[in-house]
Amino acid sequence: MDLRRQIKGGLYLVIDPAMEEALLLEKLRIVLASPIAAVQVWDNFPDDGHPEALLEKVIVLCQEKNVPVLINNRWELLAQHAFDGVHFDQVPDHLASVRSCIKRPFLVGITCGNELSTVAWADGNGVDYISFCSIFPSQTSNSCELVLPETIQKAREMTAMPIFLAGGIRPENLNELKKLSFDGIAVVSGIMRAAAPEKAISAYLTHLNP
Repeated sequence: MDLRRQIKGGLYLVIDPAMEEALLLEKLRIVLASPIAAVQVWDNFPDDGHPEALLEKVIVLCQEKNVPVLINNRWELLAQHAFDGVHFDQVPDHLASVRSCIKRPFLVGITCGNELSTVAWADGNGVDYISFCSIFPSQTSNSCELVLPETIQKAREMTAMPIFLAGGIRPENLNELKKLSFDGIAVVSGIMRAAAPEKAISAYLTHLNP
């Protein structure tokens, strides 16, 4: 039986492990009081490694709310921690080997740009969801190209898997996306850098689910 938590749609939160630990955990607790599609730990780790204790605390908080928690790119951490999955920033050339190495079911997501070949790869390789980046200019998504609206529409014609949009999305510009077919949005600084994350997430959810 596949015991993985599922990612269907809604608000997908990305957290930065470089944030001061106490502040990150407090904001995460606040955010998890609202309905969240998933939490991803960005692989923005310090040069001397990754904070093992912090990862464990994040996983516990998410598990308490039955929210899937994924690691960004560092798939090998699936063997060391109870992450529900991994989100790749680009197509891995060894997904079959990763699955064989981990030896348990786990979620897989991937970032897409304007190349529809990535969508086709994801659809053909059992990926659980895709995330388009970047929809708007963004400081935290500055390595992503701006995605054309027609790319997202073509992707919806190609696959039934959940489609998330990421990059520069704010409550006030969500209305600009209403003509697109997508299942959720991914947010980083719009929530975790907000002075009042509970108000920020409420604003996103209000515009996302009018």
